[in-house]
Amino acid sequence: MPTPVPMNPPQTETPGGLQARILALLLLAYIFNFLDRQILAILAIPISAELGLSKTQMGLMGGIAFASLYSTLAIPFARYADRNGRVRVIALAVAVWSGFTALCGAAGSFWSLFLARMGVGIGEAGGVAPSYALIADYFPPKKRARALAIFSLGIPIGSAIGLIFGGWIASALSWRWAFAIIGLAGIPLALALWRYVPEPAREPGPDRAVEPTLGQAFALLARKPSFWFLSLGAACASTCGYGLGFWFPTFFKENLGVALGDIGLYLGLVVLVGGMVGIWAGGAIGDKLGHARPGAYPLVPAISFLLTGPLYIAAISQPSMGVTLFLMTIAYALSLTWLGPVVNAVQNLVEPPLRATASACMLLINNLIGIGFGTYLFGWLADWLEPTYGTASLRYAMIFGLGFYLLASLFMAAAVFTLKRDWYRFGSA
Repeated sequence: MPTPVPMNPPQTETPGGLQARILALLLLAYIFNFLDRQILAILAIPISAELGLSKTQMGLMGGIAFASLYSTLAIPFARYADRNGRVRVIALAVAVWSGFTALCGAAGSFWSLFLARMGVGIGEAGGVAPSYALIADYFPPKKRARALAIFSLGIPIGSAIGLIFGGWIASALSWRWAFAIIGLAGIPLALALWRYVPEPAREPGPDRAVEPTLGQAFALLARKPSFWFLSLGAACASTCGYGLGFWFPTFFKENLGVALGDIGLYLGLVVLVGGMVGIWAGGAIGDKLGHARPGAYPLVPAISFLLTGPLYIAAISQPSMGVTLFLMTIAYALSLTWLGPVVNAVQNLVEPPLRATASACMLLINNLIGIGFGTYLFGWLADWLEPTYGTASLRYAMIFGLGFYLLASLFMAAAVFTLKRDWYRFGSA
C-alpha cells in the first residue's frame, strides 16, 4: 500500500524530485489510458472486415460501449478516491483496463467485443479524475495548469502510439495480437504506481467539519454557471475530437487509398506533434494569464475552437496529402489547448477535498456526450449519406459534425465572464 506523506496543500511545498516522479508515472498511466482507449480507431478497419460490422456498429463500439460505464462510474470511483486514497484507485484502474484491453483480442463477435470494451471503460473510469486531483495536491497553483498540461500529453502520445504500433502489429500479426500485446504491457505500470507514488495525507476542508454527500457536492458545482459552461464546452469539443479521431483512419483508407501501416504512421505523427504543441501551449498560456485573471483559462480554448473547425474542413478538402497533414496538425493542436486551462479551472471551483469529485462530474458530462455521442454520430451520418455520396459520405459527415467546435467556442466564451465570481478562494488553493 502506498505510504502517506505529510501534506497540507497548498501551505506545504512538495520537493521537486517527488513531483517529477509522480507526474512521470501519472503521465505513463495516461499514455496507456489513451493507447488502450483509442487503439480501436486504427483496428476498426481489419475488425469490421473480419466481423462484417457497419460504420454504425463500429461507432457504437468506439462510443457508447466505452463511454456508458466509463462516464457513470467515474463519479463513485472519484468519490471513493477523495475519501480513501487516490493512488490505490489509479493503480487498480490501470490493471483493470489493461486486462480488458488484452481480452478484446479474444472477441469473436460484435457483442463479445462490445462487452470487452465496456470492461475497458470500467477500468478507465477510475484513472483520470483521481489523477487530476493528485496533481492538484502536489503542485502549487502557479504551476498547476502546466502540470496538468504535461499530464494531458498522455492523450497525443498514447493516441499516436496506438495508431502507429496498433497499425504495425495488426499488419504484421493481426488485430487480435495488437490488443493482447498492448493490453498486457500496462500491468507492470499498475504495480509501479502502487509502489512508487505516495498517497498524500489530506485533512478535511478548512471551512467545513463534515464532508458533504455526493448530492451536496454536485449541488455545489451545479450552482456555479462556470461549471456548466466549461463542461458543455469541453463536451462539444470532444464530440468532434473523438468522432474525428475514431474515423480519420477509415477516411484515409476509403478516400485517399492509404495502406493500414501508413495510416498509423501519418496520423500518429499528426497526433503526436500537434497534440504535444497544443496541450503544452494551452497550459503555459493559461498559467501565464490565468493566475491573475481566471477568465483567461476559458478564453484560450474559446479562440482556439473558433479556428479549429475551418482548418479541419480545409484539411479534408485538399487533394494534396502533404497539405492535408499540415493543416490537420495545426487543427489538432488548437483542438487540445483546452485541457490544461479548463481542467485547472474546474479544480478551482471547489475546495481541495472535493477536487476528484469535481473532475469526475465534469468528465461525466464531457465523456457521455463527447465519446458516447461523437463517435456514433459520425458513423451514423456516414451510413445515412452513403447511398447519395458513396465513399465521400464520411467526408460530408465530418464537415457537418465540425459545427460542434463553434458551440464549444461559445460555451467557453460565456465562462470567461463567470469564472472570476465562481472561483474558490481559501488562501492560494
